[in-house]
Parts: sequence; C-alpha cells; structure tokens
Amino acid sequence: QVQLVESGGGLVQPGGSLRLSCAASGSILRINAMNWYRQAPGKQRELVAGVTIGGMTNYADSVKRRFTISRDNAKKTASLQMNSLKPEDTAVYYCNAAIWSYGGSRYLDYWGQGTQVTVSS
Repeated sequence: QVQLVESGGGLVQPGGSLRLSCAASGSILRINAMNWYRQAPGKQRELVAGVTIGGMTNYADSVKRRFTISRDNAKKTASLQMNSLKPEDTAVYYCNAAIWSYGGSRYLDYWGQGTQVTVSS
C-alpha cells in the first residue's frame, strides 16, 4: 500500500513563510514526478509546483520567485518552501506523485490527504 502524507500547514500572516513536507511510504520501486497542487474554496485544484526525478522544476506563475520545491529521492520526500505568502495563497495543499510500486506494471498517480494553509492577519 502506497501512501503520501503531507505536513507543515497552518496559519501564517501575510509576508510570512511556511514549509510543507510530503513523505511517501509503502511498497515503492520508483517515484517519477512529485508535485504540489492547491485548491481554494470554490476554485478548481491547480498545479503549484512540480519536480522531476532528475530535479527539473516548474512553477505556476503566481508563485514563481516565492515558492521553492525540492525532493530527496533517497528519503522519498518532497518539500515546498513558501515565502512572502499572500492571502490568495490560502488553500488546501495536496502532494501528488507518480509512483511505480513493487509488482506493478506502470506508474500510478497518488495523492495525499491535503494540508490547510491559511494566510491571514
């Protein structure tokens, strides 16, 4: 059984910082892309940042130069450092990864349960 577990959300004032972490566990052979998505109330889920197995990154325009995604392949973790947070960054943040399990035949998409980030004074 493969699981993704996020941590690190919370309440922060505008201009503040938070660091989200995502840990993958279970019968994992290989993890391909790891991504962070977010969903604000009444809005569609959107891709915030992604990192490939080789370390290539991509970001939504709204978070460029403020957020940094990273991963540790050995520990099967991904992190999202969020700086200069704005009220519009308020959302539930989800970790997503393409994972090939032992005994599997292809990469499958997995999601974490989400962690709330609230930016408010």
